Amino acid sequence: MNEATIAEIECWLDIQGLSGTSETELMNGFCQRCIDAGIRLERANAFVDTLHPIYEGRVFLWRREGEVERAIIEYGSSREGESASNWQTSTFYSMLNAGEDEMRVNLAHKEDPGFRHLVTLKEEGCTDYLALINRFSSEGTIGEMDCFYSSWSTDEPRGFRDEDIIAIRRMVRGLGLAIKCASLTRIVQTLADVYLGRDAAKRVLAGRINRGSAERIEAVLWYSDLRGYTRISDTASPDAIIPMLNDYAEAIISSIQEAGGDVLKLMGDGILAIFTNGNSEEDCAAALKAQSLLRKRLIILNQARITDGAPATDVYLGLHIGEVFYGNIGSDTRLDFTVVGPAVNEVSRIASMCRSVDQDILISDSFAGALPTELRRRLVSVGRYALRGVGRAQELFTLDQSMIGTK
Repeated sequence: MNEATIAEIECWLDIQGLSGTSETELMNGFCQRCIDAGIRLERANAFVDTLHPIYEGRVFLWRREGEVERAIIEYGSSREGESASNWQTSTFYSMLNAGEDEMRVNLAHKEDPGFRHLVTLKEEGCTDYLALINRFSSEGTIGEMDCFYSSWSTDEPRGFRDEDIIAIRRMVRGLGLAIKCASLTRIVQTLADVYLGRDAAKRVLAGRINRGSAERIEAVLWYSDLRGYTRISDTASPDAIIPMLNDYAEAIISSIQEAGGDVLKLMGDGILAIFTNGNSEEDCAAALKAQSLLRKRLIILNQARITDGAPATDVYLGLHIGEVFYGNIGSDTRLDFTVVGPAVNEVSRIASMCRSVDQDILISDSFAGALPTELRRRLVSVGRYALRGVGRAQELFTLDQSMIGTK
């Protein structure tokens, strides 16, 4: 491969990295350009670690014969299970432990290449293998995303030419930089979604980051907390509290998100969410769908926790609709993208009334009035109550028991 071709591919990588091209498109485009330039690639893999609550990293696969069924593999923790076994028997693990950045294995002339995945490559006709690690500086590292890993295989009978190795070694730096750019964008989106909620994340990443930048919206409000949480936290083992909160938060948050809501805040055992995807009727119906999903999940969760000898409880839920300010609240150096306003205070007061009237769910009169007629008929009044800190008494409703756990 001549100097002009290498420079052309490096320029293409620069442009794609700046353009935000995806990792799979980068891999496909880079490998095809290598083939067009005379490097007979058969297989190529690249991966980087990431910051994600479930996945540790992502692998990007390329095969000369065409599209791979799973061009992206998201892998879990490399510290346990099958992922740990695969990692600890890999060339990259060996290279890291030896402090090496490059490994080349002539598969054609080795009966036993020494690594399980290289045996598979040899059986599939590959003759030469090159693994590269491009390390990031500490300033360029986020979490465990400290390297760009790549491997390259050929089925050329004589293996890679020396000029092929030199070209790959040089060009892969640009590929790693472009993939790192794409991965960092994905990390920002993931972290924003996880810590802010999906809708707030979208608004913040669109540039809504100025203090006081807020809009007046009508929103369906959800506030829930756990029945008897104070008693449980006082009597249960401290080691059991976080797993319990996680179990119930998973049930609540997954129900809200499945129904189209956005979780804004987790405050101990309390969760504040909003529904703002449609008109008032649709958003109120979505909130009731979320509570229905939650009741089903709670049955399964509590059965499992009781079987395990862990404390089990229920969820108190308040539903309300009202006008709120939605945006950035805080100082110049620490902001929270959330909702504020009287309606937010009211929904928390409504949820706290559940204990007094012995109901799992309480619904405001404004929420009830916004429901479609067929859903409104399923509500039962529990009376008029003065909410603490709220000027006027209002009628509260609960669901007819026949609706609990149903659509």
